[in-house]
Amino acid sequence: MAQPNWTDPALIRNFCIIAHIDHGKSTLADRMLQITGVVEDRQMRAQYLDRMDIERERGITIKSQAVRIPFTALDDNTYTLDLIDTPGHVDFTYEVSRSLAACEGAVLLVDAAQGIEAQTLANLYMALENDLTIIPVLNKIDLPAAQPEKYAEELAGIIGCEPSDVLRVSAKTGEGVEELLNEIVRQIPQPVGEAEAPARAMIFDSVYDTYRGVVTYVRVVDGRLSPRERIQMMSTRASHEILEIGVSSPEPTKCDGLGVGEVGYIITGVKDVRQSKVGDTITSLNRPATGMLSGYQEPKPMVFSGLYPIEGTDYPVLRDALEKLQLNDAALVFEPETSAALGFGFRCGFLGLLHLEITRARLEREFNLDLISTAPNVVYRVEMEDATEHVVTNPSEFPAGKIAAIYEPMVKATVLSPSDYIGQIMELCQERRGDLQGMDYLSEDRVEMRYILPMAEIVFDFFDHLKSRTKGYASLDYEPTGEQQADLVKVDILLQGEAVDAFSAIVHKDKAYTYGVEMTKKLRELIPRQQFEVPIQAAVGARVIARENIRAIRKDVLAKCYGGDISRKRKLLEKQKEGKKRMKMVGRVEVPQEAFISALSTDGGGEDKKKK
Repeated sequence: MAQPNWTDPALIRNFCIIAHIDHGKSTLADRMLQITGVVEDRQMRAQYLDRMDIERERGITIKSQAVRIPFTALDDNTYTLDLIDTPGHVDFTYEVSRSLAACEGAVLLVDAAQGIEAQTLANLYMALENDLTIIPVLNKIDLPAAQPEKYAEELAGIIGCEPSDVLRVSAKTGEGVEELLNEIVRQIPQPVGEAEAPARAMIFDSVYDTYRGVVTYVRVVDGRLSPRERIQMMSTRASHEILEIGVSSPEPTKCDGLGVGEVGYIITGVKDVRQSKVGDTITSLNRPATGMLSGYQEPKPMVFSGLYPIEGTDYPVLRDALEKLQLNDAALVFEPETSAALGFGFRCGFLGLLHLEITRARLEREFNLDLISTAPNVVYRVEMEDATEHVVTNPSEFPAGKIAAIYEPMVKATVLSPSDYIGQIMELCQERRGDLQGMDYLSEDRVEMRYILPMAEIVFDFFDHLKSRTKGYASLDYEPTGEQQADLVKVDILLQGEAVDAFSAIVHKDKAYTYGVEMTKKLRELIPRQQFEVPIQAAVGARVIARENIRAIRKDVLAKCYGGDISRKRKLLEKQKEGKKRMKMVGRVEVPQEAFISALSTDGGGEDKKKK
């Protein structure tokens, strides 16, 4: 076999685009693909790199996408640009962190009409931690509301450059994009690695293909990888043969090997999703490297929710579907659980509510499943008086007995907003048990506020309330910051004296009454009337805090009695009453599936619904 034609590392530039959600990352990637001729005009479509239907529908990026772009710069050399388009939403930060590890530089994109947002700052700090070269860019300069001068100064102040160094582009019209590509070639350093050393490549993403098995995306750091070569995963010691190796340009294209600094994909025919772990190092089996590359931090789930198939027979299908999704999504964790009300299902861990929503939508769409998800809740740590400890991911796991202390997870939240809304933001954060840590003015009319908040208060409808109180101008970013003791209780919902585990919730003591009243009221409307009267109660321990009654369906037993003695009517009514009493003793309250779906699919499942 002829010696492959390796790309000279001096002509390679690996970079990603980082920005807040909706600031135009995917549109800028589209223009780059179009200007460099990678995608012909007739094949072009908006958000070309967003492959999933759900990404295109919602207009958001969920999965990072890597694409190779050839570009002839001003010095007449043709460079290989490896672009990684990243998500902007806080729930998908782990996708961004993995992309950054495969790059030497980042394009920091800021909307010229909105300025810097909280997620932009978070991604910027992450890029600086990885020692990446930052190229600041203002996008959407074609908008009538754009204020490029003002936001260039704001951006320059944060990064520590001159306002004139901030590039101005319009991803929609293509203005300034070619100049940006030249700056990427000029400013971002070439990848560094030893071509003759044993091969080492970092897995930064992997996806499951029904026909070809696991497709692993890698960034080669040292040495070379070739087709038909036997490789080894350094953490699991599993070895495979490379069946196909190639690059995405932007469709998968076979090549005869990957060298230092190149980004591409490998197919080994492996069907087991756990054998291509993101963050693992690939090396050659015949000439293995000694040290692994530093991987990624494992993303920790923040929110737990139960997923149950409406049809019990779909349980094995749901298990297979979750295993396949787990390959594409390293942050998804799940374990089997059963519920008296909902049957067999899985307790799943997510990074946030959007992550939960997207995962559920993908399961329903890609695997034709009908699912119920229980009210999301965070992980609590309960210390008992007998010194034992319990980790509670589900209200049904809440221990009975004497509790010494309950600890809940806390987050460090950053809110960026115009200064007109400081009062509304402070009021909202105080309602949610927030503790103000500091406040800085980024410019005359934009402020950054830092709070410590309980995770449970943020994951439900905090973001919606923040947006509505600030007319959509505020942005939020948060990161976990340990735990804190809190005054929490478990609220049980009882139907005719029996607790229904699916409706239980762990809430702050001050909010237990509100939750109980709202849930009992809701269930009274959702559960159909039975042959006997059904009490719906909300209880904390043995103390009932709220109650509603579902009145019995009453058959008119007096229909045949017209006139006559009242004692005869009374006798018939007494007989009916006896029958109802007996029925109540043996009868079970029938809760239809629709009632579970409606009660659990409210905004935040009621755990922290605020009175408007």
